[in-house]
Amino acid sequence: MNRKIPLIRRVGLLSAMAIASFALPSTVNGQSQELRAKEAPYLTKARQEMVEKAVKAAGVTDPRVLQSMLVTQRHEFVPRRVFNRSYLDAGVPIGAAQTISSPFIVAYMTQTLDPQPTDKVLEIGTGSGYQAAILSPLVKEVYSIEIVEMLGKRAKKVLKKLNYDNVFTKIGDGYKGWAEHAPFDKVIVTCSPENVPQPLVDQLKEGGLLVVPIGERHQQTLYVMEKVKGAMVTKALRPTLFVPMTGTAEDKRKIKPDPSKPAILNADFEEGMDDEGFVQGWYYQRKLTLQKSETAPSGKHYVEFENDVPGQYAHVMQGFSVDGRLVSAIDFQASIAVENVNKGIYEQDLPVAILSFYDQNRRPLKDVVLGPLSGSSDWQELKLDSARVPIAARDAIIRIGLFGATGKAKFDNISISAAK
Repeated sequence: MNRKIPLIRRVGLLSAMAIASFALPSTVNGQSQELRAKEAPYLTKARQEMVEKAVKAAGVTDPRVLQSMLVTQRHEFVPRRVFNRSYLDAGVPIGAAQTISSPFIVAYMTQTLDPQPTDKVLEIGTGSGYQAAILSPLVKEVYSIEIVEMLGKRAKKVLKKLNYDNVFTKIGDGYKGWAEHAPFDKVIVTCSPENVPQPLVDQLKEGGLLVVPIGERHQQTLYVMEKVKGAMVTKALRPTLFVPMTGTAEDKRKIKPDPSKPAILNADFEEGMDDEGFVQGWYYQRKLTLQKSETAPSGKHYVEFENDVPGQYAHVMQGFSVDGRLVSAIDFQASIAVENVNKGIYEQDLPVAILSFYDQNRRPLKDVVLGPLSGSSDWQELKLDSARVPIAARDAIIRIGLFGATGKAKFDNISISAAK
């Protein structure tokens, strides 16, 4: 994807020490050492850097999960047109308005599921097949359901080619589960319903775990739930963003966004943090702290990113609905201050506020950028009036952060609205 300011860094090389921190087994995920030997070295190194910087550094510690992430060939699961995004820590469109989740989220959900060698796991939302492939060497069996026929067939073909013999797939409505193979030790849902589908609860073993993102279209929370005496004991983990669960789940959805009135939540960060330490309304935060100051451009709070490792992730984001047929232009503004900021590994690694538009299939259309800034400067209000919204736009995401730069960057009063 061509970008003036890339959101995720291009892939470089790990140091010898970082590469040596993982051991490659002779066989894992159905892939023999001989098969992996045929892989281009730059892909192997790209995957190693992905695991080191985007997964391990972000808090995933389970050695079995890290190992599976390290040797699973993510590039086999993405469409050819987005092959160059295979090892970025970002969601990738796979067609039919679906995406393959970011590597960190896949690893984090897998670790949360606590996969055991004797587990029988139900996955809702096969998508590309990547999540099932990650689970494959960690559990006894994976049963995966995909509602989109084209995606289900493609994933089945890829999984078969790569010898994932303990992964079983079918085309169907994931809301209903897979009753003939129940009960399951674990259930993982890789799309977001508004509420937990009861059939999935019914098909989960007593004492089993369910990992699922719940909520509205652009405001979701990832939960882990344990079945105790037939009831679900729930723990909120972190705010997140997944594609919506379709089929029965979508029919039951009561709250839907209005794409004619684009807006973001907690634009000036006055709502503070949630109980898990994440800034309200925003998600996928890295290296962020909430600061309080009487001199904040709006209210008394702002967010601050700090990073001393070039190329390391330090950002946060939020999505919203916008329909380019209903909204022709958007006003976009942000207040930004920087302190001792230097570019990261690449020239474009600098603080920005960036607004990205996507079509109905989650394909990127256009970026609108405020910044970049470097060096040191007090608060600046950056504003772009009447930025054109592509007519094909159906969703958008705002991202703010250092994006690989070092130093400190402060953000406040992030605002979007339909242009008058």
